[in-house]
Amino acid sequence: MPLPKHKEQRLAVLIDVQNMYHSAKNLYQARVNFSEILKDAVSGRKLIRAFAYVVRTKTGEEKPFFEALTKLGFETRVRDLQEYYGGLKKADWDVGLSIDAVRINPSVDTIVLVSGDGDFIQLIDYLKNQGKRVEVMAFGRSASSKLREVADEFIDLEESPEKFLLKK
Repeated sequence: MPLPKHKEQRLAVLIDVQNMYHSAKNLYQARVNFSEILKDAVSGRKLIRAFAYVVRTKTGEEKPFFEALTKLGFETRVRDLQEYYGGLKKADWDVGLSIDAVRINPSVDTIVLVSGDGDFIQLIDYLKNQGKRVEVMAFGRSASSKLREVADEFIDLEESPEKFLLKK
């Protein structure tokens, strides 16, 4: 049973946008409603900072999306898409997100990680050892089972897809 969410809790929300985008697209052929995710993550508590980790392509077609995230209250962290010989494309935010979580750790009581990526298990262990509450929000079917286990609370976005998804 999840612990109560006290209104005096200070929290940070960190969203792995690529992870959420691909999960919603692959599972539902839909887009993520980041406004609802932020509202649900905060749950009436004191939001200190909200970060959205995004990837910029050479064409720049995602610029309106980045602006929309900013209007919702997110600080966007932008990384350029790396393109390698042979067509491989990569834009990994795991280290950057982890560093931000460690940096903001002293200023908050709770960190809400919006990602199903199992690479964050060690980060969650570290934050919990620092006395922080760590909540994870993700689509259950695409989330690491170990990530679900180590979080203080796992919020499965698939329990209310109509709330957290926007149809294309």
